[in-house]
Amino acid sequence: MTAKKQQTFALLSVVLLMGIILFSMLVLKTEPHIPLLVSLVGIAILAKAFGYKWEQMEKGLIEGITIGIKPVLILMVIGMLIGTWMMSGTVPTMLFYGTKVIDPSWLTLSALLVTVIVSTFTGSSFTTIGTVGVALMGLAMSLGIHPGLAAGAIISGACFGDKMSPLSDTTNFAPAVAGVSLFDHIKHLMWTTVPALLVTIIIFLTLGSAGEGAQTLASIEPVQKQLQNSFNISVWTLVSPLVVIILALVRFPTIPALIIGVITGILTIWLIQGEGSISVIFNMLQNGFELETGEATVDKIVNRGGIQSMMWSISLIWIALALGGLVKGLGMLESFVNLMKTKIRNRGNTIATTALSSIGVNVLTGEQYLSILIPGQTFKPHFEEQQIDTRNLSRTLEDAGTLVNPLIPWGVSGAFFASTLEISVLEYMPYVFFLFLSPLFTILLGYIGIGVGRRESAVSE
Repeated sequence: MTAKKQQTFALLSVVLLMGIILFSMLVLKTEPHIPLLVSLVGIAILAKAFGYKWEQMEKGLIEGITIGIKPVLILMVIGMLIGTWMMSGTVPTMLFYGTKVIDPSWLTLSALLVTVIVSTFTGSSFTTIGTVGVALMGLAMSLGIHPGLAAGAIISGACFGDKMSPLSDTTNFAPAVAGVSLFDHIKHLMWTTVPALLVTIIIFLTLGSAGEGAQTLASIEPVQKQLQNSFNISVWTLVSPLVVIILALVRFPTIPALIIGVITGILTIWLIQGEGSISVIFNMLQNGFELETGEATVDKIVNRGGIQSMMWSISLIWIALALGGLVKGLGMLESFVNLMKTKIRNRGNTIATTALSSIGVNVLTGEQYLSILIPGQTFKPHFEEQQIDTRNLSRTLEDAGTLVNPLIPWGVSGAFFASTLEISVLEYMPYVFFLFLSPLFTILLGYIGIGVGRRESAVSE
């Protein structure tokens, strides 16, 4: 197949994909699963018309799904972990003490700073969201704070560590693709990260947390009382999350660390709450924790978790990654990125085009690693030819690859965050300011020439 014919196929496929998704989500107001599945079938039919073999498409589908095995396993374990921490009194204890010491007007800023710290030390937005993120979201609900605003603060802080922590997979992956040392990469990220974080803090300070539905601490006394009546509130219930965070800090593998959290949580149920037969525990792990306290706010917060609660996201991830594997296997990603290369004329255009390519790959595949790898491999020669410091390449891949994935409803991170925090991507999207600002600062600095460094000085500006 000629390059021109392949580009034509890629363009038609992108138009078909975006047309179906946008029409379904904006006009029909449907969930993304079926539109993605229809898009997958449509692109496969189009590929057949262009002469592609089914064997090639099938290989792409399988390889795409394979990428999602680890995040799906993490999702299932976190579903069990959430149910366990509800039943053990872990999250209720956090809520009880949190409502006593945190003023609602400072909740979003507190959530942002807490998740920044935890994600920096753990290097994982998934671990941060699945542990302190769940507790902070429950606290926001109990205080009557806008859920989108609270989730925006939590996700912004959690993704800070994904971008900046030397323990993060993507923070190591982006410089490896660009051929930059890890700590040079982190240092160069400061040019976009510091202003993005400062502006995010200012925005949350300006917006506050209260909103129209926020409650004063005095008005949530029924919630506190019901938490005490329904659970044994004790600092001992916090041992399980403390164990998980410590294991993350020492770089213990994520899935075993979360499983240990489930086991210690079950022990907490038996030792602190004094209840839970084996059959009850198994049902909770499968279907989540269920309790009727008589207090609607408490019931809404604690009745959740279990493997089944994650199946919405797991099914979405499988479909999205199958679609991503198909478009990659058919060479669409390379055609798309190569088409973007025609926009390169100077440093600013090179950086902006790389960022837009990372965003495009994110949209097409829902997978952040491909959004770093493919544009990185494609544009690296252009950075070198134009004598642009390749630290700008690694920074661009991080800002537009890692941080954009949570903004894609069918992205692995987007689906994970939505399920874990029980809020749709579209609901939290307007409030994840840090995720929008980072790629914007990357593109802006590329054009104005601040913080881009020099090719011959790869160590410091």
